Amino acid sequence: MNWRVLRNAETGAVVLARARWCASFWCHFRGLQLVGHLPEDEGLLFVTSKESVTNSAIHMFFMRFSIGVIWMDASGKVVDTCLARPWRPLYAPRQPAQYYVEANTSILQRVNIGDVLHFDEVVGA
Repeated sequence: MNWRVLRNAETGAVVLARARWCASFWCHFRGLQLVGHLPEDEGLLFVTSKESVTNSAIHMFFMRFSIGVIWMDASGKVVDTCLARPWRPLYAPRQPAQYYVEANTSILQRVNIGDVLHFDEVVGA
């Protein structure tokens, strides 16, 4: 698996210590569905082919817990965030996004709209 560190570009603060790079169809399809527990410092970093509202929308069917979602544009700028609750049909960013992160709800306390995040640092599994 390919893991990244998510950091605030301005402060260098770690936003998420282990974000699994999720670019394939199957990774997008599975996401966090049916996962029973997510470690506090882990999440998924979804990658789409271009900035879009539609391609970065998520659903919460088959989810057992709430998650924090962060949407970023092609440059890594946070364009939207939300608290996503289980069994809701649709969450979409207010602005087009190319990347989005699904993690524990506490991630929402470490990110603000307008922050720029870097995720080029690869970490071991």
